[in-house]
Amino acid sequence: MAQVKPMRALFLLATLLFVAPVWASTVLVVGDSISAAYGLAEEDGWVQMAEEQLQPLADDEINFVNASISGDTTSGGLARLPEALERFDPDLVVIELGGNDGLRGYSLKKMRENLTEMVEASEASGAEVLILGMQIPTNYGAAYTRRFAEIFQKVADTTGAALVPFMLEPLVADRAYFQSDGIHPSADAQPLLVDHVLPSIKQALKIDAAGAAATTKQRSTQ
Repeated sequence: MAQVKPMRALFLLATLLFVAPVWASTVLVVGDSISAAYGLAEEDGWVQMAEEQLQPLADDEINFVNASISGDTTSGGLARLPEALERFDPDLVVIELGGNDGLRGYSLKKMRENLTEMVEASEASGAEVLILGMQIPTNYGAAYTRRFAEIFQKVADTTGAALVPFMLEPLVADRAYFQSDGIHPSADAQPLLVDHVLPSIKQALKIDAAGAAATTKQRSTQ
């Protein structure tokens, strides 16, 4: 084995001591078909686009983990969240669930409990939380529709999670932004979703126009 000359060894040691550490921030997205890019290539979905747009603005590396499953409900998300938290140790958890609960007429009380537990588990792991709210058609009556929409705000209020009240708000005025099923956003709609959601993600990760500050977990270790 070749020997390292003394002066070179000292230079390498000094480099290791004085080079600033490179941090990595992880964003875990737990959602349904809206975030799983249903009917589209994964790289054309809003999650992938958000990562690509966010990376140049950040001082540290940004990794998005898309743990979204088409057709998933809040019960399914709650069941698989603990393993995802342990595996990825995220700095931010984005919860985009509830739409399928509403479309299937599930208990709104249970939906609220599931979302609350997901937020609390995420916060207990040290992560920030962003809820992406949803609305449903009036098929189930005005009262159910209204109570459904209110759940996301109530969970955010009781847990302190950040909230985007209605994720699909930029799309609803133009049906051309939806696929033929009238439910899932089209490829053309994905940039609008990114523009709508990204400011809240940047705020949660402490990223502004000047770049990214250390995340909550990183600051606590410095």
